[in-house]
Amino acid sequence: MLDPATCRLGLIAGGGALPWVILAGARGQNTVTARLHDFASAPDTDGLVEDFKMGELGAIIDFFKRHDVEAVSFAGHVKRPDFTHFPMDEEGNKSLAALKSAAQGGDDNLLRQVVRIFENAGFHIFGTADIAPHLLAGAGQIGSIRVPDEAKADMARALDVARLIGQADIGQGAVVCNGVVLAVEAQEGTDAMLARCARLPQDLRGSAQARRGVFAKLAKPGQDRRIDLPTIGLSTLKHVRDAGLAGIAMHADASLLLERAAVIAEANRHGIFLFGYTDDV
Repeated sequence: MLDPATCRLGLIAGGGALPWVILAGARGQNTVTARLHDFASAPDTDGLVEDFKMGELGAIIDFFKRHDVEAVSFAGHVKRPDFTHFPMDEEGNKSLAALKSAAQGGDDNLLRQVVRIFENAGFHIFGTADIAPHLLAGAGQIGSIRVPDEAKADMARALDVARLIGQADIGQGAVVCNGVVLAVEAQEGTDAMLARCARLPQDLRGSAQARRGVFAKLAKPGQDRRIDLPTIGLSTLKHVRDAGLAGIAMHADASLLLERAAVIAEANRHGIFLFGYTDDV
């Protein structure tokens, strides 16, 4: 069994802060990074980084093998490809039919098929929780703001709705206020969903002076937790603040909390609760 702390890792970096947060830790000294430059920001690391397009699967595999990579991890977000106009290299074209078929079954099926390509190439797959467990949200109250009694029913309903849309492979997040579902996350992503909430009339949601409503984000039931874990960061918190919501509920052991200190400080300053959900809490 490979040790994620010591093995040579190939990181496939998409958009957002997550890839560079991982590389900022001790992992960066033993990691080779394939940056998907159509999505990822400029490298924030002195480590070995090479740029690729998402369809260059064979080139990425060859790059990792040249540098003695033993395991692969995926970090950061990418847009769902349009396979009718999607350039791929030779290895990608070999897998194109399987990728198209998997995509018909939803995002989770598509991601599992991508993982399978790298497993078949001889790589072990590690999730972010394996290589950076300190990023997991943790259980119970996070920060100094407790879940107010009046928000507990909304939190329970938002968690239920998030599970339902996850079972249908629609998305991971939902917003509920006074028992009413204000939004569910689909292809637009978390920030766009929360921005929609902020544009709703204030009689449907809360405000900075009287916060109401809860945003819940959960891993999908049956999801391969090595990929696409729910991620909460400072941008998420700012959108929750702007929507007048009272708090965020996230999967304790299957959600990533980035920029933890800054997120907690901002949540405390604005009276927003952060809660790590488990089946026992």
